[in-house]
Amino acid sequence: MKRTAEKTLSIISIVLMVIGLLMSFGFKSFLTYMNTDPLVQEEIELALLSDPTFTPADVDMILSIFTFMSGIMWVVIIGLLLALVLTIVGIVSIWNSANPKLAGIMFIIAGLLAGFLSLPSILLYIAGILCFTRKPQKHDDVQFGEEQYDGTMRPL
Repeated sequence: MKRTAEKTLSIISIVLMVIGLLMSFGFKSFLTYMNTDPLVQEEIELALLSDPTFTPADVDMILSIFTFMSGIMWVVIIGLLLALVLTIVGIVSIWNSANPKLAGIMFIIAGLLAGFLSLPSILLYIAGILCFTRKPQKHDDVQFGEEQYDGTMRPL
């Protein structure tokens, strides 16, 4: 069985995951730059303190949120990397027609790691479900070949 739909959906999800990984690395580096450069922190503090509704405690809380988000980005990056590896394993499993059930399991786990409702995860869910629901085509075994009979008498 060719399984073109599963291959196509998984390749598209790999491309989208790579784009997401690049954006995650960029956002992580931006957050790291914001957290480590004192001039940037000073500018953010001045901009926030110029608003009369913000107190210094609020500004400290906002800066600590940036630090927390920098740590969370590592979890996102590791999850996307694991999802990428599992998707590649699933594609190899489908390409060799070795075990479509294994590929379906890999696609669904990779979809969970890529994010519950992101576009790559939805594509991987669809590919995983297709791996489980498509049955291989059955070939009818012909008991009697046409060359054995001359066409006048056929068995019942």
